[in-house]
Parts: sequence; C-alpha cells; structure tokens
Amino acid sequence: MIQKIPYLLTLFGIVLGVFIAILFGVNESIFKEQINRDLQKNEKVISFNGQGDALQKYLENESEKNWRYYQRFHFHSTGISAMSLGLLILLSFSSAPFLYRIISSYMVSFGGFLYPFVWLFAAYYGPSMGRDIAKEKFAIFGYMGGVFLVGVIVTIFLVARYPHGLIRKEKTNE
Repeated sequence: MIQKIPYLLTLFGIVLGVFIAILFGVNESIFKEQINRDLQKNEKVISFNGQGDALQKYLENESEKNWRYYQRFHFHSTGISAMSLGLLILLSFSSAPFLYRIISSYMVSFGGFLYPFVWLFAAYYGPSMGRDIAKEKFAIFGYMGGVFLVGVIVTIFLVARYPHGLIRKEKTNE
C-alpha cells in the first residue's frame, strides 16, 4: 500500500483538475459571480468610495486576475499530476534502493498534488482579502512546488544512477 499512495494521490490530482474544468464548462459564471461578489468586500474597493471609472477599471482588472487563478489551479493540477504520473512510472522501473524510490515518489506526488492549491485558495479568498495577501496566507502550498522540484531532481538522479529493471546488459563473449 505504501507504494500505491503516490499513484493514488497523483491520479486524484488529475481528477481534481479535470473536475474543475468540467465545472468551468457547466457554469463558469458561478466562479465569476463569486469573484465579483467578494470583490465588494475588499477594503481597497471600499476605499474607492464610488469613484466611477477608476473603480470600474480596478474591478475588471481584479476580476480577470482572480479568474485566472482558478484557471491556474486547473492547469497546474492536471499538468503537474500528468508529469508526476510519468515520473512515478519511470521511477518504478528503476533498480534504485526501495527507500530512495519511495522518498522520491512521495516528494513528487505530495509536492505536485499540494502545489496547485495555492492558486485555488488565492482565487477563492483573493477577491475579498486581496490577491497578494491570499497568496501569502497560503504560501505553504506554494512551497510544495519546491518539494515537487526536489523530488523531480532526485528522480532524475536515481534514473541516471541506477539501471532500469527492463534494460538488460548484454554479456559479451570475449
């Protein structure tokens, strides 16, 4: 079971990325309405105090950027999960010691799964609290991208260092 958890987590990341894309397709306006509704609670919007054109330009800009964060969650969740799955499969063919493979696979899968959530939470909380503050508040998920990257580097090292189980060295009769 310890070997299956990274695969299951990676597949769940793909499912989440696809699921939110389906939600976009079914009713994109749910997300955009939530963004516009929560922007009205933002202190900066309140401070505009009814300044027509400047307020409208700010609202449009913030709405578009927050919507983009939802899209980033989708892109990163599906893309990184797909990369993670490929790395996990590649790693499964390595003859590296079991502990090294497990550590690398957990770093790749957990880092790859958790990183996209910085964008989801920034998209959800960004309109009301501000995008920068939301990203800072959920920065721990952003740091998971570093865990993913270290896992990728370790995987590359293991694949380069240890021969693959399917590649057989030919014996020469000399």
